[in-house]
Amino acid sequence: MEPRPTREVITTPHAPAAIGPYSQAVRAGGFVFVSGQIPMDPQTGELIQGGVGDETDRALKNLEAVLTASQLSLRDVVKTTIYLTAMSDFEAVNQVYARYFSEAPPARATVAVAGLPRGARVEIEAIALARD
Repeated sequence: MEPRPTREVITTPHAPAAIGPYSQAVRAGGFVFVSGQIPMDPQTGELIQGGVGDETDRALKNLEAVLTASQLSLRDVVKTTIYLTAMSDFEAVNQVYARYFSEAPPARATVAVAGLPRGARVEIEAIALARD
């Protein structure tokens, strides 16, 4: 019988704590799966104020904090999914996203949804290639 692959839960106080029964990230099978990050301030637990560009910036900072806790960076991300409550925000989100993923951006999907936790307008999840 082959040994079961390892699974490691990753947490950091530099990103919002999980607001449900899930982990901030899990390392498994050579990848790190980062849960969706919304524009929540990790210190206050409140959504940040501002437009969708500001929300996108905070969500990506939270994503980056979880990756850092995984000893990875945005350069290790191979796939993201962006959830938007309004596709009319697509261009504003892209402008901020492009600053974080300027070189060799990951594969990506953008999906319109009816709603997001805490009334956020954007949520971003990622899959990164783990370093051995």
